[in-house]
Amino acid sequence: MSSTSLDHPLLPKVHNDEISVLKPNMTSKLVAIGIPNTAHQVSNDSWIQVGIVLGTGINSAFALGYAGIIMVPLGWFGGVVGLILSSAISLYASILIAKLHEYGGRRHIRYRDLAGFIYGQTAYSLVWALQYANLFLINTGYVILGGQALKAFYVLFRDDHLMKLPYFIALAGFACVLFAIAIPHLSALRVWLGFSTFFSLVYVFIVIALCLKDGLEAPPRDYSIPGTKSSRIWATIGAAGNLVFAYNTGMLPEIQATVREPVVKNMIKALNFQFTLGIVPMHAVTYIGYWAYGSNASSYLLNNVSGPIWLKGTANIAAFLQAIIALHIFASPMYEFLDTKYGIKGSALACKNLGFRIIVRGGYIAITAFLSALLPFLGDFMSLTGAISTFPLTFILPNHMYIVANRKKLSLLQKSWHWLNIFFFGCISVAALVAALKLIDVDSKTYHVFADL
Repeated sequence: MSSTSLDHPLLPKVHNDEISVLKPNMTSKLVAIGIPNTAHQVSNDSWIQVGIVLGTGINSAFALGYAGIIMVPLGWFGGVVGLILSSAISLYASILIAKLHEYGGRRHIRYRDLAGFIYGQTAYSLVWALQYANLFLINTGYVILGGQALKAFYVLFRDDHLMKLPYFIALAGFACVLFAIAIPHLSALRVWLGFSTFFSLVYVFIVIALCLKDGLEAPPRDYSIPGTKSSRIWATIGAAGNLVFAYNTGMLPEIQATVREPVVKNMIKALNFQFTLGIVPMHAVTYIGYWAYGSNASSYLLNNVSGPIWLKGTANIAAFLQAIIALHIFASPMYEFLDTKYGIKGSALACKNLGFRIIVRGGYIAITAFLSALLPFLGDFMSLTGAISTFPLTFILPNHMYIVANRKKLSLLQKSWHWLNIFFFGCISVAALVAALKLIDVDSKTYHVFADL
């Protein structure tokens, strides 16, 4: 279709070679919904596939660290209440974003497009910067996580200290490059999502079983919050950043772009799946891990558990492989931007397309792996990610965009509720940023660069 009133000065125009769909509105009239040009597939996946994508992020191997980086600094009451409340608030904010996906007669398949359509050029640029900072830090965390899992597997069989953590991070980065080259876009994951779910269940069930064994055999544990009064304050604020990291929705429009029509209805189904059945494994491994080891729970529970070497080795390899798949999800917005900008379409095996992925995606992950090896402080990266970008993208912007988009429909009470969320999470975001930088500074003084943690 030709460019129409659906155009917006900050967004790609809808041209003849782009996609448009006709949808009935409330009065049964047909309305054109424009979809911007993209090199990746749109409206291709079922809601259950999208729900599994969302669940993969929540139940990634990061979940093996929440007992140590959330429960330890917050304790039983703060940790359990914090995780439950953050689940409910994240679901609410995600539904707000999902409902805006077709706002203004156009599908907003990128977070920055939606922000630019509602606010203007400055917000478009700011959200783009926040989102890619968010995704880059998440990808950095996945490479660190993959390296840790690979090292833990190696140490089970040969603890000779010849292979250091940076070496394993480099190996994890190389594996991520191979996967990024092989999978052209998010919708192409398909069967790999089944593998991801299988790997998640493997390490979750193994860790839960070994934690239960250790917890039943161990003497009473210490559940007090460790550290001095000052350090506990910083750790508590940092843990707030980790709470929202667990439910990161900083790329929800990009994920929603893949779901089939009706887009909003199916996305809400996927979100309900994510925040009901999808969060059960993560909550279970977090609480059972903290119960088993108390304040000694580590940021990677497989370093705590005792049991058969083959069983722990299986869990570590499963965590390593799942981290590779999960990283691809959070790297896909960057891939989509680059593929669209340089016209990488058609067969994934075409020489131009394959060469582009090898050079560009390989270079992106190489930089990510280098930073991961340089500063491998996983918990600190999670806190920093939550503070810099997850709070604004997951809690602050959804509430404000919903106010702007529905200003004439919302009551004073509804507007007040959304403004309260904006103010509260804005304050928490600033405090979490200060705490994350403080924790990184402390760890940087304790450990040298390229540390073997």
